[in-house]
Amino acid sequence: MKVTPTTIPDVLLIEPKVFGDTRGFFFESFNQKAFNEATGLDVNFVQDNHSRSAKGVLRGLHYQVQQPQGKLVRVVRGAVFDVAVDIRKGSPTFGKWVGVELSEDNHRQLWVPAGLAHGFLVLSESADFLYKTTDYYAPAHERCIRWNDPTLAIEWPSAQPPLVSAKDEAGASFLTLTQDE
Repeated sequence: MKVTPTTIPDVLLIEPKVFGDTRGFFFESFNQKAFNEATGLDVNFVQDNHSRSAKGVLRGLHYQVQQPQGKLVRVVRGAVFDVAVDIRKGSPTFGKWVGVELSEDNHRQLWVPAGLAHGFLVLSESADFLYKTTDYYAPAHERCIRWNDPTLAIEWPSAQPPLVSAKDEAGASFLTLTQDE
């Protein structure tokens, strides 16, 4: 597995070794020992999630103020533009974002550490998005930053307005963000 830090060094792009031929392909999508050795991390995943979304759906930018979740994300069908935003006050990359394409073809994964907001935009007709989390979903502590916040100025790769949930549409401004709740 190849691990590459992004412009937010704690966010890691992970590219597994894929073995393929005319019959198809095989790769190890997760191995705790290999993950720990390649990333230098020692995390414990407690929950696996799977979402399916149609083209143009944007989910995020989500985070939890208590029980923050580290996420290991990947796409098994389709393609998404995946975004992580550093909301850790005091971090040298506070307020910065990184975006990468994850797809069924490139097999990439993204490690999004706890303390970052996360979201994605579906680029293909539909996408199946899988992610492991380091803590449990806690709806009482879930928060959302508006996907088109002008301070963040995320460069989403679509000229069309995305399809977002009412909850995501009502997301807070980055400027009002507080980690001290």
